[in-house]
Amino acid sequence: QVQLVESGGGLVQAGGSLRLSCVASGRTVSRYTLAWFRQTPGREREIVAATRWTGGSTYHADSVKGRFTASTDNAKSTIYLQMNSLKPEDTADYYCAAALSAHTIMVLRTADYWGQGTRVTVSS
Repeated sequence: QVQLVESGGGLVQAGGSLRLSCVASGRTVSRYTLAWFRQTPGREREIVAATRWTGGSTYHADSVKGRFTASTDNAKSTIYLQMNSLKPEDTADYYCAAALSAHTIMVLRTADYWGQGTRVTVSS
């Protein structure tokens, strides 16, 4: 069992920055692939970024590449999403997610465990 608790959402003006945090807990959490998804009403859930505790490459969606950065702090069991140069179209509910298989996240676009979500609103 993995528990994910997000924080850091809020209201920001276009061009501003926010950092989302997700604290992960569970006995085998280090084995999981981690990801950030986002969703807005009427639109399909979108993967924003994916990474692993053990390092290696990090995936960022084309829509956020160069603006968002996913990272981990293993000592704090925390996953971050640094969001810079925010745009109104980044407005969404953002979810931290974890899956034992990278295939689940990267191909199936789903996860084994989800956080509760945090809302990001970018005003123009």
